[in-house]
Amino acid sequence: MHAIAIHGGAGAAPRALLSAEREALYRAGLAAALDRGYAVLEQGGSSLEAVTVAVKILEDDPLFNAGHGAALTRDGAAELDSAIMDGRNMRAGAVASVRHVRNPVELARHVMEKSRHVLLVGPGAEEFALEEGLSLVPNTYFRTQERIEQLAFEQRGEHVSDIVPPGKGTVGAVARDADGNLAAATSTGGMTNKRPGRVGDSPIIGAGTYAKNGVCAVSATGHGEYFIRAVAAHHVCAAVEYRGLALEDAVRELLHDILGPLGGDGGLIAVDHAGRIVMDFSTEGMFRGARDSNGRRDIAIY
Repeated sequence: MHAIAIHGGAGAAPRALLSAEREALYRAGLAAALDRGYAVLEQGGSSLEAVTVAVKILEDDPLFNAGHGAALTRDGAAELDSAIMDGRNMRAGAVASVRHVRNPVELARHVMEKSRHVLLVGPGAEEFALEEGLSLVPNTYFRTQERIEQLAFEQRGEHVSDIVPPGKGTVGAVARDADGNLAAATSTGGMTNKRPGRVGDSPIIGAGTYAKNGVCAVSATGHGEYFIRAVAAHHVCAAVEYRGLALEDAVRELLHDILGPLGGDGGLIAVDHAGRIVMDFSTEGMFRGARDSNGRRDIAIY
């Protein structure tokens, strides 16, 4: 049994404001990432490679808040965060506040596989990217006209959801391969109009990203400060492993019973040791998709 789930961020624009043409573009972007990630699994590839491939595609798609098209800081720059975790041995790699790495998830994987560290930030992370020969780009590469307009609207205190979805979105993927190995990856531009240097939950192992073989793999999206405080991704896996909750119940508990009272909202995608996929959210919508070897293929927004 192999399976993969992806998300393109919680907090989708209100249904009434999302045009049919725009929705079709989002669905096409999700389908591209989902199907490319699934193809890795179908060809006998690892869950780690599947989530890397899926997230890179979403990072390259300007519709989503990661990589090209990321939300902008209050000074108009893109600062990117990403993490990846291998459930086989609980190795993890993460980067935060990088401004020139085209695919932060790729750098996070290099941190995991090619360094003795878990988390690198800012200039140190980018120096490592240079040493590893990864693709670096000008910061202007990440800035799209829509994100520039979104930042301007937010700085004026105006409603922006009819332009693009709120800038707290994220992209991520979780997968189980045919050998039963689990993996998770998450990547984000963070919050629109954030203070430079702000880091959310995505690159924090156990908050926005977590994977452990025999238990589950989780990728989160939403208001990162709350996911950090709740150690959200690890909480879900711990509830499954130590309390015996079904994955669906653990995700529901985290989103609605723990984050809700704190004032946070968002969504989670997760897959368990048997390949069962859960995708839940407490916002109006979450860009998401799931596919498995039993024939499931779902793409949804609301």
